[in-house]
Order: sequence, then C-alpha cells, then structure tokens
Amino acid sequence: MINHIQDRVMLNNGIEMPGFGLGVYKVEDGETVINAVKLALEHGYRSIDTASFYNNEAGVGKGIKKSGVPRKDIFVTSKVWNDQQGYDSTLQACEETLKKLDMDYLDLYLIHWPVKGLYKETWRAMEKLYKNGRVRAIGVSNFHIHHLQNLLNDCEVTPVINQVEYHPHLTQVNLKTFCEEHKIVLEAWSPLKRGKLLSETTLKHIGGKYEKTVAQVILRWDIQNNVITIPKSVHEHRIKENADVFNFSLTEEEMQEINSLNRDERAGTNPDSFD
Repeated sequence: MINHIQDRVMLNNGIEMPGFGLGVYKVEDGETVINAVKLALEHGYRSIDTASFYNNEAGVGKGIKKSGVPRKDIFVTSKVWNDQQGYDSTLQACEETLKKLDMDYLDLYLIHWPVKGLYKETWRAMEKLYKNGRVRAIGVSNFHIHHLQNLLNDCEVTPVINQVEYHPHLTQVNLKTFCEEHKIVLEAWSPLKRGKLLSETTLKHIGGKYEKTVAQVILRWDIQNNVITIPKSVHEHRIKENADVFNFSLTEEEMQEINSLNRDERAGTNPDSFD
C-alpha cells in the first residue's frame, strides 16, 4: 500500500508506477488541460493518464513541459483507441500519440477497450513497441476475465495493468482476484462513479468521522485495496483535496462497510458491449 502521493507500485516487469495520479478524461485540450496538468504536478502528482480518444494529448505534453518537473520523474499513460486497433495501425497510433505529447517514449500504453477480433493483434503491436523501447510498460483497459484469459493464452508479455471502472458500487471482486493471481495491477477509472457516489450516506458518515469528504474516503478505500487511482479534476482546490488522503486510515470494519455498498452497477459501458 502506498503512503504518499509519490510512492510507487512495482509492476510485473520491474517498472515502478505512482499509485496515485491525475486522469484527464473529458478535459478540454488547450489551456484547460495544460493548467490542470501543471497544477497537479505542482501539488506533488507524478502520474498523468490520457488517451488518444481524449483529444488532449498535445495539451498534456505542454502542461508537463510548463511544470518544470523533469520528464523522467513523471509517469505518462496513454491508450490506443478502438478505431486504431490492429497491428500496423497500433504502431502508427503510438507514434501519433508520442508526436502529440512531444515525447520520445511513453511510460505505459494501454489497449483502451477489448475490440473483438482486433485486441490480440493490437497486443502483438504493443509487445513490439515495448521491446523497441517506445513504451516502458504495456497493459489493458476495460478487460473482463475472459478477455484477459484469451490474451494470456499466447501473449509473450503479460499486461502490467488492467484499468477498469472501479468504485464502491462496482467492486469487481472476481476480476481483482484474477488480476492479483496473474500479477496484473488493477487501476480505477471513474473512482467516484462520475460524482454519483457523493451523496452515499455510509460514505458521508465515515467521512464525518475523519473530517474528510466522500471523495477522499473513496480514494483512501482504493489505496487500501492496493488499487491505483486517477481522479479527474481541473480545479486547483479539488486537485489538492483529492490527494489529501495520506493522513488517515480506514478501519477494517469501515473497509467492509464500503465493500458492502457494491451493486455491480456501472456508470460507463460494459466492456462486453464492444465484443
């Protein structure tokens, strides 16, 4: 478990990744995303998660440069989108992403969704990018157990990460167990269920005990579950507040209370809808 915003998690290929970061889904390119990235880095964040689909990679790259934090100290993730999948097109997509970010390499490159009939060819391209040093680690996003099993049957490189929708209404216990058994780290997108958890009574009650917000309670729950988390915000006070989760701990009883909120309920798309 991480104990500081810059603490890192060891991935299965020996690369270390910060256990806490900034997500930029639906953050407008240009000054909005530049400022969000710059502010996050100023407040100690060292992991930034973007994707070609977000259309803000150029702004992310500029925000990183403007921050003054050395590139080697920042962990940058991007993802190959559905219409870019396939062997040759994935190789090309990665080069386009690097060009937009104005970087020589990515720290982590993910398959954004498991597109049926394509994701295994996409993974072959990811393995080539990894072996060639264009990316330091490769992983997947939104993969169910059956997608992972299919990939693991004949892949040369095991994914380091599975980034999925994960929050107290969608605890994905079986998937988390499977990933742990295969040394694949789970990473949470939409940890706050797109804001829909902020009125949850149990979480408000626990937050009141520690003088913490519901968002902080959820992000602390992620950390104590050894799940990497990447909350999104463009507001400085929220960026700071989201990261202020290392000065309290949830009890085992409180962790179980939060676990019991599970409804197997998604805010986003079920990955099987892409099959």
